[in-house]
Amino acid sequence: MLGIGMQEILIILVVALVVIGPKRLPEVARTLGKGFAEFKKATDDFQETVRKDLEFEKHEDLLKQHPHLATVEEGDEKGGERADAPPDEATAVREPEPSYNPDEIEGGEETEKTTPDV
Repeated sequence: MLGIGMQEILIILVVALVVIGPKRLPEVARTLGKGFAEFKKATDDFQETVRKDLEFEKHEDLLKQHPHLATVEEGDEKGGERADAPPDEATAVREPEPSYNPDEIEGGEETEKTTPDV
């Protein structure tokens, strides 16, 4: 932890207790804790922003090198298909093929169930 050992932390706490006083020490510690938490949140947000920017630049460089990969039309930010576009064969939802042949099963054809006349 920043190269500070247990003895150094104890000395800092004793000096803080003497300088600040026992009544204000919890308040000052709470304020410092909130400050450090906000600082950590700000650095995490900054790192996330930089990561997203680098990822975006990397994506754009890839698209410049391989323009055939760009399938998103202008104004289509989601990158999905347009609602009026016909479904592509590769992306169309198909019925799964049965793992059996219905004709090979005894009574392969469906028959209507009849109720006995009473």
